[in-house]
Amino acid sequence: MAEKQLPVIVIGAGIGGLSAAISLASRGLPVLVLERRSEPGGKLRSVHIDGQAIDSGPTVLTMRHVFDELFQAADSRLSDHVQLQQAKVLARHGWRDGSRLDLHASRERSARAIREFADQREASGYLRFCADAERLHDLLDLQFMRRPQPGLTGLLPALSLRQQLQLLRVNPFRSLWQLLGEYFRDPRLRQLFARYATYSGSSPWQAPATLMLIAHVEQTGVWYLQDGMQQLARAMHELASALSVAFQFRAEVDDIQINRSGISAVRLSSGETIPARHVIANCDPRALLNGQLGQQVKRRLRGPLGIPGTASLHTGKPSLSAFTWSMLGKPRGFDLAHHNVFFNHDYAAEFRAIFHRQSIANPATIYVCAQDRGDGNPAAQADAAAGSSNGSERLFCLMNAPAGMSMEQCRRQQQSLTEQMLAQLAECDLLLRSDTASMRITTPADFALRFPGSGGALYGSAVHGWRAAFLRPGSATKVPGLYLCGGSVHPGPGIPMAAISGRLAAEAVARDCGLPDSGAGT
Repeated sequence: MAEKQLPVIVIGAGIGGLSAAISLASRGLPVLVLERRSEPGGKLRSVHIDGQAIDSGPTVLTMRHVFDELFQAADSRLSDHVQLQQAKVLARHGWRDGSRLDLHASRERSARAIREFADQREASGYLRFCADAERLHDLLDLQFMRRPQPGLTGLLPALSLRQQLQLLRVNPFRSLWQLLGEYFRDPRLRQLFARYATYSGSSPWQAPATLMLIAHVEQTGVWYLQDGMQQLARAMHELASALSVAFQFRAEVDDIQINRSGISAVRLSSGETIPARHVIANCDPRALLNGQLGQQVKRRLRGPLGIPGTASLHTGKPSLSAFTWSMLGKPRGFDLAHHNVFFNHDYAAEFRAIFHRQSIANPATIYVCAQDRGDGNPAAQADAAAGSSNGSERLFCLMNAPAGMSMEQCRRQQQSLTEQMLAQLAECDLLLRSDTASMRITTPADFALRFPGSGGALYGSAVHGWRAAFLRPGSATKVPGLYLCGGSVHPGPGIPMAAISGRLAAEAVARDCGLPDSGAGT
């Protein structure tokens, strides 16, 4: 096979890898995706119980425009592949004192709800918070999130003096928790919006204030997929296949081989060797640094020709992991929405336990996705439940946990944490009846096995300190022909961010192949 005909190898069919494959194929480059599991999706996964598919990873879609752009570049439309429903209620929040608060897609309606929940001062603070989050998002979207390599030295020159002053006004050197004190006095509201730090697997007391921009991301639209989130991965797989991308499932890469000029081949665990000149690794970069994809790559990346941003992988703390429960249940009491968060009374203790003691707080914050619920329409919810197994609903519960837990540690705590989770929900007036024998529990140790190199961390390195976002690895590495994408690299974790990273990696490959810039990152 002539060198120019060698396909670009994409290792991993997560959202980042699928995005990279679609972007490359849209530019006319041949692509081969190698995936160690039997289906695409990566962290976008579902668990099947009694024939019911339960979303057991990301549960909603944000930044829809990222996927609209990806599909449009491939002469297709996202809406032709998946059925999307925009959420009117972004999330429902509950506390043990019986207080409840809905955040709505409408900023004004949320402000009214906050006024009734607390007072007018807090409602006004919320509106100021949203306006500042929007300005910050617009400031960083093109000049940071869609730039191929992170770095403060690259960001500041790209901003006008006025924009630099706007960024400094947020004071990114503060923590998110400190910033929220400027907008909210009510500790419950500060707790609620501090949860944005967990979207990057971080502690609100250590995450930078810039994470407030997530508030604007949610305001621009939160979407449910009618057939479950796994449908997004299937749609991307179908689109890539229509563009002649080749896929090999149950194909585990053991070794990325390198010669003097760069990448030469990849070898599978089956012994098959596939010649290659360009490889995009959709995985946690620590899998490369740990030698899980070959000793040659490990040596090259640990030396002076290493990954830009490698220091953060060695000195930064791993992000949050989780215990999760996928189940069919019959909830009573608390009126669930699709997204639900039940807070404990001491939020700071939860993060001290995880990041300082490597343990799980009791009580802890619990997230519940009621997949069959829409926006609080009881009739629609009753119909959805009636159509599921024995009138039960599909439920997914999550409790934050430290990464790095051993299989034995997880096994010892599994039963007690299940009891703790059910008891805490009951204190918030949510009673769950579920067949514990059919409940599927996923632990930090399970996540470590599913995602090599991660140690169970679901978001790469925690974003602790103002420099952390700039230390994430970018698309390119110093090994010619080796590129990175996924939620552990720039611009960060989350479905849309992983998709952006895939497009950035594809652009880097295209440039190295002599193709003109498509402008996909702008």
